[in-house]
Amino acid sequence: MLPEKLLKQARATGSRRGLRTHARLIETAGQVFAAQGVDRATGQEICRRARVHSAAIVYHFGGMQGLYRAVFEEACRRLVSTEALAAAVAAERDPRRKLAAFLGLIVAAVASPMSASWAVRLFSREFVAPSVIYGQVHDRLLAGRAKILKSIVSALTALPPNDAVVARACVSIMAPCAVLLLFHRHKLARLLPQIDLSPAAAPQITRQLVRFALGGLGAVARPATRTRLP
Repeated sequence: MLPEKLLKQARATGSRRGLRTHARLIETAGQVFAAQGVDRATGQEICRRARVHSAAIVYHFGGMQGLYRAVFEEACRRLVSTEALAAAVAAERDPRRKLAAFLGLIVAAVASPMSASWAVRLFSREFVAPSVIYGQVHDRLLAGRAKILKSIVSALTALPPNDAVVARACVSIMAPCAVLLLFHRHKLARLLPQIDLSPAAAPQITRQLVRFALGGLGAVARPATRTRLP
């Protein structure tokens, strides 16, 4: 039998190797899922690209569904999490500043180098063609963010959060963010060459989106609230 010290070293080495394999599978699968979609991706291709044994997906994730779940959770972690949005909004008292904090985090993520990553492409794919595996979880994730935005719009318009006007206003506010997220950056640059989508331009983009949003909200808010909005 091996001495206890050697056994511990062997376990530690195996654990580190397992963590590296786990991370490599997520990174490789993220690239494949983003490019092909979960329905067309195969475990064989993912394992081949990751240079791991063909049984690694079952061993680490229980199968393709577990792998996709882990990949999508990693994509959300790399982008703006619902928890980060909630914390940024909660840190502000003025609803207008809450709106700026909400949009600022999203714009910063879209304008960052992360926008060209598989995480953004995978998140965008779930918007356009929701997967059977993770579509409902994606819906719950977006519902949490929608709840935050509805509370801000409700405060700015003095309308109930479940009012149809509030719902339509949320769509109007998020539409520009969706364009920035779903459109390829180079295509946007060709269509609108004057747009600067660099990280340095994120604060300016945020300010303009907030001004436009407040202008629209002022038009649909209750009369008593309109005087408080630009």
